[in-house]
Amino acid sequence: MTTQMKCHYEVLCVERDASPEDLKKAYRKLALKWHPDKNPDNIEECTAQFRIVQQAYDVLIDPQERAWYDKHREAILRGGLGHGDKYEDESLDVFQYFNANCFSGYNDDEKGFYAVYTEVFRVIAEEDKTFMDDDEEYEEHPEFGDSKSVYEEIVAPFYGFWESYCTAKSYVWVEKYDTREAPDRRCRRLMEAENKKLRDAAKKNRNEEVRELVKYVRKRDPRVKAYKKLLEERAEEISRKAKENREKHLKERLKHFEDYKENSFSAHEAELAQLESNLAEHFGEEQNNEDDKSCDEDDYYLRQSVLLFVIFYVILDDKSCDEDDCYNNLFYDNSCDEEEEEEEYYDDLFCVACNKSFKSEKS
Repeated sequence: MTTQMKCHYEVLCVERDASPEDLKKAYRKLALKWHPDKNPDNIEECTAQFRIVQQAYDVLIDPQERAWYDKHREAILRGGLGHGDKYEDESLDVFQYFNANCFSGYNDDEKGFYAVYTEVFRVIAEEDKTFMDDDEEYEEHPEFGDSKSVYEEIVAPFYGFWESYCTAKSYVWVEKYDTREAPDRRCRRLMEAENKKLRDAAKKNRNEEVRELVKYVRKRDPRVKAYKKLLEERAEEISRKAKENREKHLKERLKHFEDYKENSFSAHEAELAQLESNLAEHFGEEQNNEDDKSCDEDDYYLRQSVLLFVIFYVILDDKSCDEDDCYNNLFYDNSCDEEEEEEEYYDDLFCVACNKSFKSEKS
């Protein structure tokens, strides 16, 4: 039966960021303690322990050896030496939790939904923590909570954290090649490239496993379902109020438009009445009712024509013509045109030889 290997840093009782001077001091102290010559009564045990101290110091005092050890520390401690077939990953198998049989009901007891998945995500977080160089890199993961947890304070932060999960594990134990055995620099680079490809694939696979588990749990979480229903009710209420406000606003606009039409029609009626009054005054007559049978028919239609002409200029806001201009344009301008046409006609009957105008062509 093989004994599990102990970390070199633990053997020398130093931190992982210890300087070369710290390593030397620690080694001297332990060498004096475990050297066989200093322990004649316990030579066998001290010899074995001194060999472990010597091995740890030899690795850590060499910069290249130390860098390689730091990178592969977890794999070495668990039995792997850069050859993936000799190492068994002890990460939590999350696939056993893609099953409703792994918990008993959605209650808060130790076998319930909340207790089981609280432990699952705690274990995953602890596994990642062992691969971090110091505690400062470790980000405290949000708690899963229980059935009474407030969504905004507990549930939402939890899923927000785990849905973007990225493992901190190095996965150096899946590497195929030991780069220390490379015959030259070119071969070492090729080995490193192949090893990196294998590590990245393993990390991606682990990330997808955990994220899929998060989706599975979220889909079945009663707190998420309750919050989703609450949001739907809020959205429905907001939609209902918005619809009521639109209808209210539309009714107000329609009422305002009807009032405006009524006021506008009344104003035009008053304006038309004033125009008729002005028209009657212009013709030197009293205003008559449109049903007055004593009004001469030709005179009536003439006044109506004048009224329409005035309306055309006034109501359509023709600022270039006032009311008197309208009358003049309708009557006097037309008569002027007739006089001009008559003058042109007489000019055509003027005889140059006789030096006189004739009234007709026969003359």
